[in-house]
Amino acid sequence: MRQKRLFLGICMTLLVVITQAQERELPKFRLGGALRFNYNFCDWKPGHRDRGGDFGFDVLYFKLSGSYRNILLSADYRFYSKDFGGPMLKYGWIGYQFNDRNQIQLGLTGVPFGIQPIASHNFFLQIAYYIGLEDDSDMGIKYLYQGDHWDFTFAFFKNADELLFGSDNETTDDRYGYDVAGRNKEINQFNGQAFYKFGESTRQRLGGSAEFGQLYNLDTRDNGTHYALALHYELATERISLKAQLTTYAMYPKNADGEDDEVLSMTAYGAPYLVAAKANVYMLGAGYTIPVNRKFLKKVQVYNDFGWLDKRNNDYKDSFQNVTGCMLDGGPVCIYVDYALGKNHGWLGPDFNGFGPGGESDSWHARFNVNVGYYF
Repeated sequence: MRQKRLFLGICMTLLVVITQAQERELPKFRLGGALRFNYNFCDWKPGHRDRGGDFGFDVLYFKLSGSYRNILLSADYRFYSKDFGGPMLKYGWIGYQFNDRNQIQLGLTGVPFGIQPIASHNFFLQIAYYIGLEDDSDMGIKYLYQGDHWDFTFAFFKNADELLFGSDNETTDDRYGYDVAGRNKEINQFNGQAFYKFGESTRQRLGGSAEFGQLYNLDTRDNGTHYALALHYELATERISLKAQLTTYAMYPKNADGEDDEVLSMTAYGAPYLVAAKANVYMLGAGYTIPVNRKFLKKVQVYNDFGWLDKRNNDYKDSFQNVTGCMLDGGPVCIYVDYALGKNHGWLGPDFNGFGPGGESDSWHARFNVNVGYYF
């Protein structure tokens, strides 16, 4: 009889515990990421011509998203090779979802500038990425509103992703998005962005972006300024994707006497280079998706993305980028096959400071690239 009462008591206790657990909302987390490998052949590298290019490790990264009631978490941590910056946090923020339309984010969060989330179709992104105006994240706070026809985003960034906290430390090279480096640092930046959405079967977005901030110089301890403005348009159907953007930017550093104000150092992936302080940027990309629906291949997207960095200094040589390629979507496995052309381009040619004054070659160079990734 005592054993029966004990058994009933244990059952009642378990029932109460289970009921309370069901009533209490538990945190929800999801872990994703990718492992990628890369083959590339660069026509300006003698070693590549001798051995037919190189094939090796690209990146291993993990993406964590979580929610508890209205509190959100999102982070992306990447492991690149040492020569490309090593481990780095692409973004990581804590947020709060007020309702279906309003959200706030705090931390290393994406800069709302230009077409979102990226202005390109290919593996190399668009030319704006290489001057810090695409797929960048900075440290600050961001408010987002999503309506039926209008989207608005406003943000304040205290600085870029800061990894060294000494008074006179330069911006480190181990980062994903390009930021001003060397003797200048990005501080106190304001961003605003608006999109008007229209269309049903043909979805379209017309938008504008504005960015204003300061540049703190470590030598003079004075604050310069910088700004960027953009107009952008997107069209998307089940098969067609079109992206167009016009951008103008200028940076006015307060450098020490004798320092050149027409170029600034920018850095990412472990490698700083020079960028023109003032330029206009013109970008146009188009993609077409072909459904396949086979066992190992779901769809193919073919595309071409063109970018032109029109430098305002007449003594500088303009920079160009054109990427023609296709994306093979096989479910968890995704393959980008790209033929990338660059002129006065830091990553597509021998002129690493091509985005600044321009390179000595002042000619087009080609890179054939195949990136294979397993996404989970």
